[in-house]
Amino acid sequence: MAATRSARNVWEGDLFKGSGTVSLDSSGIGSYPVSWPARTEEPNGVTSPEELIAAAHSSCYNMAFSNVLAKNDTPPTRLETTAEVTFVPGKGITGSHLTVRGEVPGLDAEEFRRLAQEGEKNCPVSQALAGTTITLDAELV
Repeated sequence: MAATRSARNVWEGDLFKGSGTVSLDSSGIGSYPVSWPARTEEPNGVTSPEELIAAAHSSCYNMAFSNVLAKNDTPPTRLETTAEVTFVPGKGITGSHLTVRGEVPGLDAEEFRRLAQEGEKNCPVSQALAGTTITLDAELV
């Protein structure tokens, strides 16, 4: 069964001086300010498309990796993943770097890294970002 989720953005002004508000409409959990300076300078309490992509990538990756681990009969106790999405003005989004730290009983560090790579390949957001460079650092703790 397909699922569709929606978000909406209202923008006022030009690219460099304008700003907008993105609302997470499907969940209704909030609206957040967004601006060009938040993309290229300091966030100062304002989000950016890249931060929203990083949130989606880290969440999706943990879901995909936890599924890979469960199918391996080694479900995780805990996975903590950070995604860092890089934006270069004039080029666009150039990459996403995932850092995962996990507690997984019954696995050694080498198997954890191998399965972490499999999780990245199975992550739908990773697949959507296939036009960028995705790197992964995985550590069993």
